[in-house]
Amino acid sequence: MGAGLKWCPDCEQIKPLDDFPTTSTKASGRHSYCKPCHNARGKETAQRLYGGSREYHLRRRYGIGQKEFDELLAEQGGVCAICGTPGPQHVDHDHRNGWVRGILCFNCNGGLGQFRDDQSRLAGAITYLRGTTWQRVLIHPGVYQMCSPTRGRPPSPSS
Repeated sequence: MGAGLKWCPDCEQIKPLDDFPTTSTKASGRHSYCKPCHNARGKETAQRLYGGSREYHLRRRYGIGQKEFDELLAEQGGVCAICGTPGPQHVDHDHRNGWVRGILCFNCNGGLGQFRDDQSRLAGAITYLRGTTWQRVLIHPGVYQMCSPTRGRPPSPSS
């Protein structure tokens, strides 16, 4: 067999080394099976041991299964624990200890991640929004006026 080539025992083909996933556990630095065969074996194992890749992912990453996920979501009324959007699919967990906190929608889960779960950063964002968001103020029954915030400008007429 030529240099830079490797045989895959599953598909029984000789392929370039780049077609094999890398690993630090083998002297060759490559897995035994090519990427498509390697992936198929992983999917088959997840299906056989866990009933699917979702269950495998939930158990490996968060220590819960789909049953626990569904129970937690039912406790939340079937909605995102933060904004109330129906059908959230993302497990929120404390990055310090790994404990699951709730089920969130994509945006709320990403938002917490962007703020690094830091309450002072979130409080700063709330303060910022309060100071820059234009608000309707009732000045007479049925009459409202847009109140200028402490910071910010109204949008330009061209926007």
